[in-house]
Parts: sequence; structure tokens; C-alpha cells
Amino acid sequence: MKLTMRSATDSVLQPSDEVAEALASRSPVVALESTIISHGLPQPRNLEVARELEGVVRAAGAVPATIAVLDGVPRIGLNDVELERIATESGLRKLGQRDLPVAAALKASGATTVSATSFLAARAGIRIFATGGLGGVHRGWTEDQDESADLDTLARTRITVVCAGVKSILDVPATLQRLETRGVSVVGYRTDTFPGFYLHSSGQPIDWRIESPDEAADIMRGQDTLGGRETALIVANPVPEDQQLDPELHDRVLAEALAAAEREGVKGQAITPFLLGYLVNGTAGASLEANLAAVRGNTALAAQIALSWART
Repeated sequence: MKLTMRSATDSVLQPSDEVAEALASRSPVVALESTIISHGLPQPRNLEVARELEGVVRAAGAVPATIAVLDGVPRIGLNDVELERIATESGLRKLGQRDLPVAAALKASGATTVSATSFLAARAGIRIFATGGLGGVHRGWTEDQDESADLDTLARTRITVVCAGVKSILDVPATLQRLETRGVSVVGYRTDTFPGFYLHSSGQPIDWRIESPDEAADIMRGQDTLGGRETALIVANPVPEDQQLDPELHDRVLAEALAAAEREGVKGQAITPFLLGYLVNGTAGASLEANLAAVRGNTALAAQIALSWART
């Protein structure tokens, strides 16, 4: 199936030679998003982290496939020159799934969000994707109906996403309810509560717990065996408690950030970068370090799941 999926998209997607060879030989591959490189971290640390995360995947014995769109072409796996371009080029767009055909037609370049990365990875035949935190239902959603496109994509894309929950600026209970409604399976990796992105736990219970990468791969096989809608599997992997953001500091600064957004009338697409930026500044960078700790852990776990999945 993986070979068929790739051959059907050769004229649309451009996998790197390394990724193409890995897919052809059914070797383990882990997709990585590019927005953390272009929009999530300052230079030059963004390039250092990008290389570090790819190194984490390689150290486990898998192939990294950092995904981005360059000059209108979806690239599945970047060489070092392309990685540096994503890290340093000004004016790169942030591309969700809905933006991909526009970017292709206009030959635009951009970094891919969770929704675009999930879609492109699945189209290329990659089953496992590591990221920091998902988008979800925003606070005050009953008034603004603000919901991340990530949820819609995950409800119709067969991909396994290893993440530290959803961003803590969101309405976590509403997001979990929305995932349930859309039929997206959620399991906690060695945890009974949903992770809180910067925090080890959001305090929200989840129904299923797994203890090993092999169990995640078994669930993926179960998805394929049972059939049904092509929905995602979310493996919720908490940041270690000793690397999380101090919960009291998190709650205080987030409350200040929400109040500032309300006062300044920040809404829509501007709200997420506003709140995340406020958290970085208000915690003197501690939130960023917790985010990176989560991404490293998720990447390592995704690589282990990819190894188990490749033994199918």
C-alpha cells in the first residue's frame, strides 16, 4: 500500500532521494513539520533544532522527512540547503492544508503546519508524524467558532501523530470532545491524563493508555484491519515533569496573556501567535524550553513507533 500511495503522487510531491528509498524499501520514516523552524524559533537556534530533531530520528534507526513547500512544490524530506532556506528565508508563509493548492499554483514557498504536514505525509505514504502540540478548539469558541483546521484534517487522514497534547492556550476539554465527535482515536503514552503541552498534564482524563511503541503500532494495524473512515491516531506523550513549565507560572502568565488579548482585541489567526509570544516573554523563555523538551520526546517516541510499524 505504501508503494502504491507514493507512485500515485510522484508527479505532485517531491520526496528526497533518502525518503524515496526508505519508502520503497518499507524502512521506518518519521514526518516532521517545518513551522517550528520558520515561525516558532529565533535564528540561528531554529536551524540547530531542526538538525537536532532529524538527528534524533536517525539515531533511532529511522529516516527523517521534514516537510515544506518550496517554490510551489511539496518537499517530503529536505536536504541541508533546503533546511537552511526554511530557517533563514524571510517572508515564508505558514501553510495549512487549505493553502497547499494555492501555494502550488502561485509557486509560493512556505512552512507546513500540522494539518498540511499530516496531509502531505499521508499522501507520500508516511504513517508517523512527530510534532509539539496540536491546534484545537479556542477559548470562547461559542462566540467566535474558532477551531483549528488540524482537527478536520485529522478526522479524515490516516496518520499517527505523536504530540504533547494541544496547546495549553486552547479549550482542552472542548478539543477532546471535538476529537471524539470526529472519530479520532486518542491514547495516552504511559499516562491516564491528557498532556498539557508545556505541562505534564492538563488534568483531563483520557480513556486509553498504552505502555510501548509496539502497542501504538498494533493500534495502527487495527485501524487498517477494521477499515472505516480514514481517521488519525493521536499518541499523547507528556513532557517529563522535571522539564515542564512551572504550573503556577504558566497559569499566571496565561491569564495575563488572555486578558491582554481581550484588551487589545486580538482574534482569529492572530490570537495563537499573540498568546504564545506572550508566554515566551512572560516566562523569560521557559515556555519555549518546555516546548522543545516536548518536541524532542515526541520525536524520539515517533521514531520508535516507526520502527515497530516497519516490522509489519
